[in-house]
Amino acid sequence: MTKEQTDPVNNLDSQQENILDLILYNDDVNTFEFVIKTLIEVCKHNSEQAEQCAMIAHMKGRCPVKNGVADILIPMKSEMTTRGLIVTIE
Repeated sequence: MTKEQTDPVNNLDSQQENILDLILYNDDVNTFEFVIKTLIEVCKHNSEQAEQCAMIAHMKGRCPVKNGVADILIPMKSEMTTRGLIVTIE
């Protein structure tokens, strides 16, 4: 093994490089209640966190609602898109 493969600091750095954000965008279609419900069900937010994210997306046009590795975020993005929300992974 190389030093990079066994060094926990380097492994942590490579893991952090793979951390992405699930971004929710504001739209003029979905209600606050629907967005909040979706964030609670899909992203496992509590109601306060979901309300804050919905408000930030409304006011700023977008809000990061979850971060993590692609394997976790892709199914969330898919479900939120299926429900009619506009989301990206960045």
